[in-house]
Amino acid sequence: EKAKLLRSQPAQIVEPKGLLYVQQREFAVTTPKDGSVSILGSDDATTCHIVVLRHTGSGATCLTHCDGSDTEAEVSLIMSSVKSFSNTTGYGRLEVHLVGGFNDDRQLSQKLTNQLLRAFDLQPDDVHLVTFCVTELNDREEKETHFPIIYGIAVNVKTAEIFPATFPEKGPDEDLRSAHVLTGATLTNIYNAKMEQLHIGPYFWRPFPHVDFWLEQDDKQILQNLSTSPLAEPPHFVSHIRSTLTFLKEHPFPSHSLFPDRKPRIYKKNEEGLWEQVCSDKI
Repeated sequence: EKAKLLRSQPAQIVEPKGLLYVQQREFAVTTPKDGSVSILGSDDATTCHIVVLRHTGSGATCLTHCDGSDTEAEVSLIMSSVKSFSNTTGYGRLEVHLVGGFNDDRQLSQKLTNQLLRAFDLQPDDVHLVTFCVTELNDREEKETHFPIIYGIAVNVKTAEIFPATFPEKGPDEDLRSAHVLTGATLTNIYNAKMEQLHIGPYFWRPFPHVDFWLEQDDKQILQNLSTSPLAEPPHFVSHIRSTLTFLKEHPFPSHSLFPDRKPRIYKKNEEGLWEQVCSDKI
C-alpha cells in the first residue's frame, strides 16, 4: 500500500536551497536541528536502491544510495551513524525506507533488495520496515522493456516526509564525487552535521585504465558497457559518464592536482541556502 502511494506521486523538482544531494556510495546524516540542510536526496537509481534510515525519537535521518558493492558493511555504517545522534534507550524507534530498482534482466535489483533485507535483519537493534518500494514493486513495463517507476527520492528531515524527486543541481564537485565512485570507492560519509559542513575528499585513485579508449567510444558503447541496465538509464547517463571520464583523464593523480595538502574540500550553506566553499585555514 505504501509503495503504491509513493509510486502514484509525481516526482517533485527539488531546488538547491537547503538541499544536500547524495551521490552513489555516499551517505549523509543530520537531525531536524540542522540550520543549513532541510532536505536529503538522491536520484539516477536504476538497479541501485536509495535507503532512508530514521530514528523517530531524535529525528536523526540518514540517506544513502547503495549499489550492492558491500551491503552488510554499508548497513552497519548507516546504523551506527544514526545511532550516534540518537539516545536509543529513550523514546522512539528506528525506521527504514527502501526505494529503487526494477525487474532488470540480470536481476541485480532483486539481489540488492535481498542483501539489504538480510543486512537489516542481522542488526542487533530492532529496525521497522516502513516503506518497501523496490524491484517488482517499483517496476513498469513498456514494449516489453522494464523501467523503474521512481528513480529518485528526497526526505524532509524536519517533517520526515519522503517523496519522489529530481534534482537539477547535484553539486558541489559532482565530477570529483562521481570519479571517486568510478574508481572503486567504498561508502563515504560526506556531511558533518555538528559543523553543518559538506566534506569532499581527500580522495586518491590510480590513473583510470583505458580512459582514452572509453572517451573515444560512441554513446551506445558507453551505455552497453558502463551501465548495469542500459535500456533503463535516464537520458543524461552517457553525458554524465563522459564528463566523469574526462575529469579522470584531467586528474590522473588527485594527490597532485586536487588534494595537494591532503585536506578535504569543505562547503557550507550561504545566506541563500547554497553551498559555498570555505577556505580550509578558517576551520
